[in-house]
Amino acid sequence: MYFRYLKLRSPKCYYLHSLHYSSASESLFDIFNNKVMVKRGSMKGFLSIVEAKPLGYFNYPAFTTAENLIGMKYTAVFEKDKYYFECLDPNRNRKLVQVFDDLSDTICKVADLAEFLRTMDPDIDMMLEAREICIEMSNIVESLNTDKELYLRIKEVAENGDKFPMSAIEQHIVNLFLFDFELSGIHLPEAERKKVVHYNNCVLQSGQQFASNCAKPRVLDKQSVPPLLNQYFSTVEDGNLLVNGYSDIQDEFAREFAYKTFLSPNKTQETYLDDVLSCRSKLAELCGFPTYAHRAVKGSAAGTPEFVFEFLTALNEEFRDEVKADMNLIQKAKAADSDQELGMWDMAYYIAKIKQDHLKYDAKEFAPYFSVGACMEGLNNLAQKLFGITFKVEILSDAEAWDNEIFRLNVIHYKEGCLGQIYCDFFERPQKPNQDCHYTIKGGRRLADGSYQNPVVVIVLNFPRRTENMPSLLTPQMVENLFHEMGHGLHTMLGRAEYQHVTGTRCSTDFAEVPSVLMEYFASDPRVIRTFAKHYKTLEPMPEDLLQRLGQSKIVCNVSELQAQIFYSALDYTYHTDPTAPGRTTEILADIQSKYYPLPYVEHTAWQLRFSHLIGYGAKYYSYLMSRAIASSIWQMYFNADPFDRRMGEKYRRECLAFGGGKPARLLVEDFLKTKLTPAFLTEALVREVRKSRPNSR
Repeated sequence: MYFRYLKLRSPKCYYLHSLHYSSASESLFDIFNNKVMVKRGSMKGFLSIVEAKPLGYFNYPAFTTAENLIGMKYTAVFEKDKYYFECLDPNRNRKLVQVFDDLSDTICKVADLAEFLRTMDPDIDMMLEAREICIEMSNIVESLNTDKELYLRIKEVAENGDKFPMSAIEQHIVNLFLFDFELSGIHLPEAERKKVVHYNNCVLQSGQQFASNCAKPRVLDKQSVPPLLNQYFSTVEDGNLLVNGYSDIQDEFAREFAYKTFLSPNKTQETYLDDVLSCRSKLAELCGFPTYAHRAVKGSAAGTPEFVFEFLTALNEEFRDEVKADMNLIQKAKAADSDQELGMWDMAYYIAKIKQDHLKYDAKEFAPYFSVGACMEGLNNLAQKLFGITFKVEILSDAEAWDNEIFRLNVIHYKEGCLGQIYCDFFERPQKPNQDCHYTIKGGRRLADGSYQNPVVVIVLNFPRRTENMPSLLTPQMVENLFHEMGHGLHTMLGRAEYQHVTGTRCSTDFAEVPSVLMEYFASDPRVIRTFAKHYKTLEPMPEDLLQRLGQSKIVCNVSELQAQIFYSALDYTYHTDPTAPGRTTEILADIQSKYYPLPYVEHTAWQLRFSHLIGYGAKYYSYLMSRAIASSIWQMYFNADPFDRRMGEKYRRECLAFGGGKPARLLVEDFLKTKLTPAFLTEALVREVRKSRPNSR
């Protein structure tokens, strides 16, 4: 049983029970741009105010402190034991899959909540307690995953059926539980099963430390930096300098200095990464897999590391001409400024400069048309047309959220009613991690009384905060990120799995990214953009010439950026297929870069120590490329002709989103696309997309 971790306080409060705007789109535009704070008794006839009972985070009763979180943990442990013994009871009076899912749900409600609070709560006590609970819950999970009695019960049902009839989906879920047991080496002697728990705990703790350090700036003694460069870096209170980026620095020498400084080796990070890779390798060996990659991709849409390698190799070969053309363009742009060879530190800077010089493209020029309220209006309009759902905003109680700039969306279907809730943590704040992500707080599932436990998720982004005179204005990349993360949210809301173990994004990683990547296609389509890109002051639509330049900007050097993803995927793949990788990660980086990237490795740097996705996507970073190929195929087949087609939206929901992980990912994709899923098919999908957008590239 493998549980997937997908992330106050007044005693009396008031919240909005319902919103009555002239249209949902207007309400989203107004609320997200202006956040009109409504007081009790105000705006009669416009908003309905009701008194709320004292609640805590996410409307959990009396959950306002770290001590309350501890109490939730103890309750979950008690409930876990009850379901555990029910699983072992030969006289149980319901399906084993139902009991297992109750056990899974009990643990996930606490583990998922703690995972969110560990990274996002500004309260240090809550954050530290959540970190400890994450470790405790992980240990509980691994203990269950290596429990022989539990395994024998699920194995019996998987092979011989339950004493109660099961549906095909229930049989598949039982097989998933069995599969998760066997991934954890349940067949091993007890001493070795304990080693499995130890290695998993090591991966969790070292991985958390590694990931939390990836974005930390490098602190330099001001005296060690050439005086002419001081102006390019922030100064902290003690007079030292912070180096935390390099891509937007105009001065060539300063840009190179920042790149080499920020990516210089770090012994602590090396140790954490080596520990993660070593423990993963030992874990795989213990459980009978040739490498960790074999363990990680088993049961996925790809299925085997050999499939992944063939896919990445084919992409690397196919795009050589396009990559060469991009690199010539970038080198030419640098030659206009300098006689030096192109360096790794130049790539992002000159790609941005090419867009600005050739297309007159400036991200700030687009921002007034992309207020966060306008973008939410666009998402709402798209969701209404495709799926018949609307986003209804409710003002939160003081105790319900962890910051005063959080919004809650109730997702309402025109026939089915409320499908779930999306909390929007969109705006930057001190100490907030600079990452865009989606957290499942509560999974959807059918309850014993026949009702449905609606899912709850959080979308985390880092948009600029609103000022007194201006709403939060987004760059085109921020808009794409918003649509991407909302794609995860919609996957969770629109999937109505009977069991939370397979709800929403709890599916194969190389399919979980498909709905979010597909939303990027909608975000880039001029027909969709025209429905919401309006100036935040005048409400004038985005001018057509600006819209055209936006589309052209997405094509400029897009293959060099795709090649970077191929390189990252190949590096991740190699780290998890080469058992000698621990202690050699920089050496391997240099070798893989020479094969999968057009610029060589820079001596005395260690880029991999900043690559946090090695933790969350270990051996599965290829999922981004594979998901893009699948999403591209879905877009071309179902939405390219009309991005607002309700028939296609309903078909997509019914045949893709609704299953969550309840249908094998490869079978789901093959059924929906009506073709076999092969490395050649995936490669051709991306090649076709690139060459269609760049007809003169070859």
